[in-house]
Amino acid sequence: MRIAGAAKLIVVIAIFLLTFYVISQVFEIKMEANLGHIFARSALDAAARSTKPPRYKCGISKACPEKHFAFKMASGAANVVGPKICVEDNVLMSGVKNNVGRGINVALVNGKTGEPLDTKFFDMWGGDVAPFIEFLKSIQDGTIVLMGTYDDGATKLNEEARKLIAELGSTSITNLGFRDNWVFCGGKGIKTKSPFEQHIKNNKDTNKYEGWPEVVEMEGCIPQKQD
Repeated sequence: MRIAGAAKLIVVIAIFLLTFYVISQVFEIKMEANLGHIFARSALDAAARSTKPPRYKCGISKACPEKHFAFKMASGAANVVGPKICVEDNVLMSGVKNNVGRGINVALVNGKTGEPLDTKFFDMWGGDVAPFIEFLKSIQDGTIVLMGTYDDGATKLNEEARKLIAELGSTSITNLGFRDNWVFCGGKGIKTKSPFEQHIKNNKDTNKYEGWPEVVEMEGCIPQKQD
């Protein structure tokens, strides 16, 4: 009887040890699988992060060099969506900000610091050009000037207003016509013509929208004004 009891005890211990061994092996396999999944997921996440393109100020396509201000702007879309002006990742004018309007939209920026100074829009269809002329004359030397049309920016423009805008570095302002789309970035006191200007004529044969051309966009890096 004692021998039989001892044999049963040995069998029970053996079964217990075998069960423990099997469970430990299964647990180890699961741990390895989980760790492998974690490491693989981490590697995939790292690869995704490394391939994600960097974002630059105002969403421009490449970083600006030192002592330059990043900007991006777009004209209005027909008479539905207003223009947008962004400088140094700061949206100065847009439909979302509710500070744009029909005509010519203008944002002024400090040429040394990049800080915004003023934003205004002038109705060149049903408004008066005189306030616009006075505004242009009041701009201080060294100020960056960004302009974008919305709906119609040309009907009320006269020769004096066009001349003042040309002095900011514009070359297309003399040809700006009814419902043309136009964006421009220049400066008060600029000595040369600005390289930052885009102009699309209103043409019924090529217009993207009925009565209006497609939106015109522009981005770039504005040199900081040096003393």
